[in-house]
Amino acid sequence: MTGLIDPFQRVIRYLRVSVTDRCNYRCFYCMPSQGMQWEERAEFLSFEELTRVIRLFTELGVDKVRLTGGEPLVRRGLLDFVKQLQALPGLKDLSMSSNAHLLSDQAKDLRAAGVSRVNISLDSLDPDIFRKITVNGDLAPVLRGIDAALEAGMHPVKINMVVMRGLNDGEIESMLDYAVERGADLRYIETMPIGEAGISGTDYYMPAVEILARLKKHLGEELIPAKGGKGAGPARYYQVGDGPVRVGVISALSRHFCDDCNRVRLTAKGDLVLCLGQEDRVSLRDGLRQGYSDDQIKEVILDAIAKKPRSHEFNDDKSKVSLRHMSSLGG
Repeated sequence: MTGLIDPFQRVIRYLRVSVTDRCNYRCFYCMPSQGMQWEERAEFLSFEELTRVIRLFTELGVDKVRLTGGEPLVRRGLLDFVKQLQALPGLKDLSMSSNAHLLSDQAKDLRAAGVSRVNISLDSLDPDIFRKITVNGDLAPVLRGIDAALEAGMHPVKINMVVMRGLNDGEIESMLDYAVERGADLRYIETMPIGEAGISGTDYYMPAVEILARLKKHLGEELIPAKGGKGAGPARYYQVGDGPVRVGVISALSRHFCDDCNRVRLTAKGDLVLCLGQEDRVSLRDGLRQGYSDDQIKEVILDAIAKKPRSHEFNDDKSKVSLRHMSSLGG
């Protein structure tokens, strides 16, 4: 029993795994300012349960896993979990998304354990703007975390910047200069209406076409469309000159990336989320804790993939935007 193919003939090879919904930051477009209900720890899948589920996904053809949160580094025991995953024979690519606040002390060990690359959220290089976006976050440890990841040999290190008009859009060029100086890739991301916080965040919406216009003005002929972009995920990539740095733009609203979607998401409480922008989800935790065999859980997974929708509906029906918080989905 191998291969995960959805109703639209997309081969699912990528699983994003949220290990916690908790985060040491509270970015306003990710979490609501009030009323956030954390899941009880007993609701989370144990690392043993997560390892089992991920093993079953790899046996079904998934070979790429990204650990997310919340902030994955706030969950204790993560390093040992990474070592368990690295031992899975079908897993070829293990990566992580992080805000990097805790990364400087852990990057070397994580790289040695098997995390080959990392995506880091960094929306501003201005300490005051950074503090406003993250709600009292501290920029300095994040910058140290980025440098530590690069020094540990993680490659690529990708910086993700959610561009918000009137708030951080004045840093589009300076963020690129920062990334190029360090040899890190950079992705600019449009705001997305996911959860109450994300919906309010679209008040700052800036379309990808404007971001690209700014980049082209800043770099001129040094901004070159990257070859081999197919299958590279939701971003459209450009090469910066003849150097190693790539810059991408993720246009979730203005130009959706659903046709090539090859991913599903597993929440910390064991829900399989089929689309970032829709409410569809299937519990895998129920089967795990009711004693299902491996084959029975695989059947649940296959049945779920058969229900994966064609695309999100951010643009088509505002009443159908996802009401789940981004922090519980892992982005």
